[in-house]
Amino acid sequence: MADRPFRIGRSKTGLGLFATEAIPKGVRIFEYTGKVVSNEESSRMTGTPRYLCHLNKNQMLDGSPRSNIGRYANHSCAPNSEMYVYRGHVYVRSIRVIKVGEEITYDYGKEYFDALIGKEKCLCTACVKRRARKASQPATRKADVSRTQAGKRTARRA
Repeated sequence: MADRPFRIGRSKTGLGLFATEAIPKGVRIFEYTGKVVSNEESSRMTGTPRYLCHLNKNQMLDGSPRSNIGRYANHSCAPNSEMYVYRGHVYVRSIRVIKVGEEITYDYGKEYFDALIGKEKCLCTACVKRRARKASQPATRKADVSRTQAGKRTARRA
């Protein structure tokens, strides 16, 4: 495997990381780097900090520098990699085989997702397909259920 089995390229959501060779399951792909800050310091950051990562209960990693290659990996609700902390470092590893040309994605977590992305705005492949399926299905009518004189349930269409 090459030193960097990925490249930065255009994605539906801006820039993303794309595999330049097949990446086997369970392989460390890259380290998420940046400045270690306290939770208090991170809460005082202006704007909407988008590249913060929990290290432990007291510290966060500010991955906003452009030298942090991990900032280019996008969110997915059905990711092919995961973030993990090991000895104070944050890494991303594959959770399944990633094919050549496939975008490298991981789940940003519920807190980030709810605050900044949202279910109806998520552009990951899984959510786009889910919304397309939902839009293509005809609206279903709920059956109007009533009791007959004999006490049996029957359904009437509205």
